[in-house]
Amino acid sequence: MTTVRPSEQMRDLGVVQCGAPVLAEAARPFDLPDEKDTAEQTVEALFASMERLARVHAFAKGMGIAAPQLGIGRAAAVVQPADPTAAAIVLLNPRITSRSEEMDEQYEGCLSFFDVRGMVSRPLMITVTATALDGTEVTTVYERGLARLIAHEIDHLDGLLYTARMRPGVEPIPVEEYRQTGRAWAYEQ
Repeated sequence: MTTVRPSEQMRDLGVVQCGAPVLAEAARPFDLPDEKDTAEQTVEALFASMERLARVHAFAKGMGIAAPQLGIGRAAAVVQPADPTAAAIVLLNPRITSRSEEMDEQYEGCLSFFDVRGMVSRPLMITVTATALDGTEVTTVYERGLARLIAHEIDHLDGLLYTARMRPGVEPIPVEEYRQTGRAWAYEQ
């Protein structure tokens, strides 16, 4: 019996894998409202991808995907909070404008190299300014697990993978060694 690695499964579902140049480049912002149609098409592609991914993998802690992970070098991401009844968060041209000094270190995974998990330190609260389709800016504060998900996706739009946030000398561990699959992050238990 042939075992399909998690990263191969993600690749087969259309997720660009680690090493692709688009993942290391800053995504190009949308000029809104002028590029409203392009932004809407990009967001539709992100939602379609999330639906495909959710059919094959349970994301108990929530999930997100950024346009570069679909090979689209534009500043768009979608995050589905851990609460399945919560609405997905669409981020266009997002930027973190402030961070709490209080940090938390938890394991993260990434659809673009899904075979491993890495211990990443992130602020417990972030303030994000994004652009609405009509061109207005919207500022939102995110906390804890949702802040982590949002920050992870914004990193993708800046051309960073979570490994850039890991402490020096700390390496990701194989998913087989990761023992918290399906459990909430420590502060949400």
